[in-house]
Amino acid sequence: MTHEFFSDVSDGVWTLQAMEEDDDVLAEMDAVFERGDTDKVVAVHVDSWPEMYEESSAAIVEKLVANAHLLPGLRGLSLGHVDPEWCEISWIQLSDLTPLLTAFPGLERLDLRGGDGLALTPLRHESLRVLRVECGGLHSSFVRSLAACDLPALEHLELWLGVERYGGNTSVADLAPILAGDRLPALRHLGLQDSEIQDEIAAAVASAPVVARLDELDLSMGTLTDAGAEALLDGQPLSHLMVLDLHHNFLSDAMAERVEKALPGVDVKLHNRLAPRDDRFYVAVSE
Repeated sequence: MTHEFFSDVSDGVWTLQAMEEDDDVLAEMDAVFERGDTDKVVAVHVDSWPEMYEESSAAIVEKLVANAHLLPGLRGLSLGHVDPEWCEISWIQLSDLTPLLTAFPGLERLDLRGGDGLALTPLRHESLRVLRVECGGLHSSFVRSLAACDLPALEHLELWLGVERYGGNTSVADLAPILAGDRLPALRHLGLQDSEIQDEIAAAVASAPVVARLDELDLSMGTLTDAGAEALLDGQPLSHLMVLDLHHNFLSDAMAERVEKALPGVDVKLHNRLAPRDDRFYVAVSE
C-alpha cells in the first residue's frame, strides 16, 4: 500500500480513495475494521479502487457485507464517484447490490457511479430513501430487477439510462412498473435521465400514475425534442410539480416558451438547449 492512499474516518464519514494503481483498498479496509472505530460511521464512500475499469466492486462489497456488524449505524453508501481522469464513467465495473441491501437493512441512501456488472435480485428494503445510479449506459436487466423491488420508503430515484453503445438498452416497457409506482408509495422525486430515447420516456411519463404524487420530475440530460415536450403538455397535468427539470434538451424556442407558459407555478429548468450535431442528437453523459 502506498503512502498516497487516502483513507479517512472523521465526523461519521469514512472515505476511501486509491491514488495509485498498487494501493490495496481491501487491506486498508481490514486495517480500519481492526482498529475498531467504525461503530459511529454513518456513511461510507469508496470513491476509487485500483484498476476499477477491469476489477469490479465485488470484493469491496464482500468486505463491507462481512463486516456489517462493525457498521451498525451505516445509513449512506457511495461507490465509484471518481474523477474521469482516473476512470471514465462507462468503464467503472460494479457488481451485485443484493448482498449490500440485505446486510444493511438500515441503509437509507445508495449512490452509484458506473453501470457495467451492476446487478440486483428483486427484494424488499424497508429503509432505503434515496437511490442514484449515474452511468453512461444502464442495462435493462438491472432496471427490470429494480422495478420488481418493494421499496416502501424510497423518496428519490434517479437513473441515468445512457446509450446503447455503453450498455444502455433499457426500454419504456422495462420502466413500466416504476411508472406505475405500486411498489414505490413514498416516491417524490423521479429522474429518468441521460437517455437517447428521452422522447419515448416523456410520452410514457405523460400518462404514468406515479407522476400525480411527485414533487420533482427530472427528464434532463437526454435527447428530448419538441415531440417529447408536446407529449408532456398533452398528457396529465403537471402543475402540481415543484420542479420539472428538462435541461440539456433539443427544444425549439417556440416549444421552450410553450412549456414555460403552460406551467407558470413550476420551476421549469430548460437551460443548456442544444442543436443536433450532423443531424444527431446526443446525451449529456455517455463515455
